[in-house]
Amino acid sequence: MPLTSSGDAASGTLRSVAGIAFNGDKLFIARRESGGAMGGRWEFPGGKVEKGESDTAALLREFQEELGISVGVGEHLGSASFEHKGGTRLLNAYEVFFPKMEFTLFVHHEWKWASLDEIETLDFAGSDLKLLPGLRSRLGNSKGKH
Repeated sequence: MPLTSSGDAASGTLRSVAGIAFNGDKLFIARRESGGAMGGRWEFPGGKVEKGESDTAALLREFQEELGISVGVGEHLGSASFEHKGGTRLLNAYEVFFPKMEFTLFVHHEWKWASLDEIETLDFAGSDLKLLPGLRSRLGNSKGKH
């Protein structure tokens, strides 16, 4: 059952969002530029939800900041909790849709479509890895949907 932004905000839980685009059984991933805690790691684009911001607004902002693109935001795909700087964050993943495949990489240096099996072999963000079991189940149950 999807979590609502207002419910998360009311509980005081810090939230992050990830946008996941599908191309058949492959998912859009991007590799961060060197430097910082996430430097050189692959991830599903997204980031922190700012105070008073909805998950959808955060995804729209993050994709604009990271890839210079406006996306369509679809359904909630799953959630995972992870530790960040001594606190617990809730990561909500949503399906996103690209109106075009033209990006400007502002914080990443490459992107690609990858299968779940390939993602498991990459240096991938630990918080995003927690989403894979649910995504694997979803892809197994929705062959041909994407």
